[in-house]
Amino acid sequence: MRPFRAPHHSISDAALIGGGTIPRLGEVSFAHNGVLFLGESPEFRRPVWDRLRQLLEDGHVVLTRASGSLRYPARFMLVAAMNPCPCGYYGDPARDCLCTPQQIRRYRSRLSGPFQDRLDIHIEVPPVAVGELHGKGSVPEHSEWIRDRMLAARARPSHRSREEGIHTNVQLKPRQRKRYCGLDGPTQSLLERSKTKLALSARAHERILHAARTIAELASSDTIGPAHLAEAIQYRSLDRPTQV
Repeated sequence: MRPFRAPHHSISDAALIGGGTIPRLGEVSFAHNGVLFLGESPEFRRPVWDRLRQLLEDGHVVLTRASGSLRYPARFMLVAAMNPCPCGYYGDPARDCLCTPQQIRRYRSRLSGPFQDRLDIHIEVPPVAVGELHGKGSVPEHSEWIRDRMLAARARPSHRSREEGIHTNVQLKPRQRKRYCGLDGPTQSLLERSKTKLALSARAHERILHAARTIAELASSDTIGPAHLAEAIQYRSLDRPTQV
């Protein structure tokens, strides 16, 4: 069973990242090869996000003490959840938001821009109708079907080389990204327009290519097309300006 860890936002830095007088593993290492879920993510302290930024790049924790250094594994899938605003009703069609524009901007700024750049997908989840809570409405996909699609996509050899130690798209380095995430003319033009309009950073540009490569594989395509890239761009909601 792959691990699933969901620490409370009041957790200390040492308990989350690892450390202490006698060095101990943190939640990020207990989540290695699994999922680390951070609910109410803006409530975590800013130093936590600053340390997680580098962790997401390195995949390990290094603790340095007078007696030497310890290196703990910490490669996980991060899932962070947050409300759209402090009161939770910004954008809700049924209830009015009680927050001021300044409160909304201050709340969202708790997740720094450099950290948001390191998130591959930003998804807005709309309110769920009462009928759907009771099992009415459209029938969702079974987990087994989703798992089969994911396994088939990961088995495609078109984009990565296991001889190079590449098993997932997020592991692609610049040289490998150029080889496996090449774009044709119309797709490249779409990416350039989006980068200009949304003022995307270089890291956000990389994350979009990773997501588009995965979307193409799920569609059984060896190349990234405009539809795959457009879907990946739509999954960057935090990059779009907030109308408040």
